[in-house]
Amino acid sequence: MSSLSLALVQTSLVWEHPKENRLHFEHMIREQCPPGTDLIILPEMFTTGFTMNNVVLAEDMEGETIQWLKKIAHQHQAAIIGSLIISESGRYFNRLVFIQPDSDDIQTYDKRHLFTLAKEDKYYTAGTQKLMIEYKQWKIMPIICYDLRFPVWMRNTEAVDLIICVANFPERRRKAWMSLLPARAIENVCYVLGLNRIGQDGLDIPYAGDSGIWDYEGNQMLDLGHQDTIGMMSLNKDKMTVFRRAYPFLNDRDKFYIEI
Repeated sequence: MSSLSLALVQTSLVWEHPKENRLHFEHMIREQCPPGTDLIILPEMFTTGFTMNNVVLAEDMEGETIQWLKKIAHQHQAAIIGSLIISESGRYFNRLVFIQPDSDDIQTYDKRHLFTLAKEDKYYTAGTQKLMIEYKQWKIMPIICYDLRFPVWMRNTEAVDLIICVANFPERRRKAWMSLLPARAIENVCYVLGLNRIGQDGLDIPYAGDSGIWDYEGNQMLDLGHQDTIGMMSLNKDKMTVFRRAYPFLNDRDKFYIEI
């Protein structure tokens, strides 16, 4: 399949209230997400906001939110992706999950670069492996928020077609968000999607949204600005393939090893 239909859910979050956030997302998706959508994208820590209150708010991989994600994927016959707080073997993770409709297979990615400025590293365990999602003949690499600042981790060495960054990226660092996303698209010669939240969290930190999609040349194709909305866009893989053949920049990339 050369096209991929995406639904970017940009909205505010109720601070540390998973049930209310699930209900809100469910309503938005039901009202705004059209039939034929291939993939629904939710923000980082979409049930709680970016919080260090891990002990109280963590769920396990059989918890209410995972069951809810399965239900939404089934109802809309679309894959769904987003991150939440997961407890596993006595440790806590900022974990992204990718769930396909009517499938028991849940793919996961644990945030690699924990945001030390907010002491995230004191409350959560860092991930050690990338995730490569094969879906509808697209290869997708998800990352979480702060990972965006680390191009070595994100380097396209696996023929990635689409990088998805789910985030709680504060308004005060908008310039970084708006600069890094197209940079990652240009250097990796692939589509890049950034999905951020809006509103204000329980620590009075404002978020401007600015969710969007950039193509393999760094051109912005979709800009949600500060809207409370679901942005829809279909990506074309064939156009990217033509560009890559004409400009085979990835053939000249450096070889390297990441020490974990």
